[in-house]
Amino acid sequence: MNKRKTFFKSGITLVVSLLFFCNSVLAQNITPITGPWHGILQLNDSLMTPLEVHFELKNSSGKWSMVIINAEERILADEIILKSDSIFIKMPVFDSEFKCALEAGEKPGEGNTIKGVWINHARKTKNTIPFTAYICTPACKQELETKYSDFTGIGIWECDFSPGTKNASKAKGIFSQPDPAKLPSGTFLTETGDYRFLSGNYSGDRLYLSCFDGSHAFLFTGTIKGDSIVDGHFYSGAHHHEPWVAKRNDNFQLRNPDSLTYLKPGFTKVDFNFKNLEGKNVSLQDEKFKNKVVIIQIMGTWCPNCMDETKFLAPFYDKYNSKGLEVVALAFERTDDFNKAVNNIQRSKTRFNAKYEFLITMKTGKDQASEALPMLNEVMAFPTTIYIDKKGVVRKIYTGFNGPATGEAHTKFVEETTHFVEKLLSE
Repeated sequence: MNKRKTFFKSGITLVVSLLFFCNSVLAQNITPITGPWHGILQLNDSLMTPLEVHFELKNSSGKWSMVIINAEERILADEIILKSDSIFIKMPVFDSEFKCALEAGEKPGEGNTIKGVWINHARKTKNTIPFTAYICTPACKQELETKYSDFTGIGIWECDFSPGTKNASKAKGIFSQPDPAKLPSGTFLTETGDYRFLSGNYSGDRLYLSCFDGSHAFLFTGTIKGDSIVDGHFYSGAHHHEPWVAKRNDNFQLRNPDSLTYLKPGFTKVDFNFKNLEGKNVSLQDEKFKNKVVIIQIMGTWCPNCMDETKFLAPFYDKYNSKGLEVVALAFERTDDFNKAVNNIQRSKTRFNAKYEFLITMKTGKDQASEALPMLNEVMAFPTTIYIDKKGVVRKIYTGFNGPATGEAHTKFVEETTHFVEKLLSE
């Protein structure tokens, strides 16, 4: 009986060993080709035009990295794992990742195709999108370098999203093509922020602009007819679609961002009490904020505009902290797990070298942000930034953020913010 058991166990061990051997042979080691790649995100089955993702893969002494290209912007993702015939890419700052398989070309072990999915963990539904990428061949490079000198959309456009509906909103379209040999680029500036660096192409009379930053996958399409854009469609990932139209208007302006969020009648100050990354409760009543100029950043690590603002505030804090400035961020993360929220914030702090205080509110969304700060009429955007003088009085509340993609608007924001804070510090 014991001999049978021993023989049976030996047989199982042999079968398992053979299975492992076969799997190791089938799952050969494949290494992707370094250089420029052309990828596509298929946002939905009915969309004929996928969202294009241009990136470059690099290998420095075994350390792999991915550089995503959006117009002038470059996003470095250096958390990459290669495992046999698979590649896993974790996006910087944002809680999202690529999980893909590598396919070899003519040369065994040399991957020229990537197929898999992009997963946005910040979303609970419709958060997985098919992804395919190919190494950029000489023909591909030639196509990308084609001149687009016939682009007619340069200028400022007054845009209406979801026109005629309860969700109707305005945006300022800023389109340019500084170099006729390069693709058109631009962005949409709204009252709650901008759509960051968009790039694309112009074929016939059809305009295509897109952006992928690790948090959002944006695609805008439209038909330019003289001074109008018609049949416009905006897609955000796999979960959102809305129509838009536009007309050329170089004088168009949005409402003043200083006027949208304000203190309710009877209030002059803001207060809160939330835990920092170490679990210690922090309030504006704490000694470190007394007789200081304070900037309160209402944000979330899932929000690209918030990350643009963090990139601005980090060195700004370093410059003015010794002169009496404090910055505190109230993080409205898309998770009810405190430790995960801390991890998200810590990655952001490390990425931007942000030394100021970050607090975990354990709340999410605009409605809960408004509830957490009941002295405000509403929180209508992430980020929203509150400027407080040395006496604790709110002097300004700025809705949204004009990021680097907005060009002159961003330059103006930096200049005005610097001047305003320096004035508060001098009082």
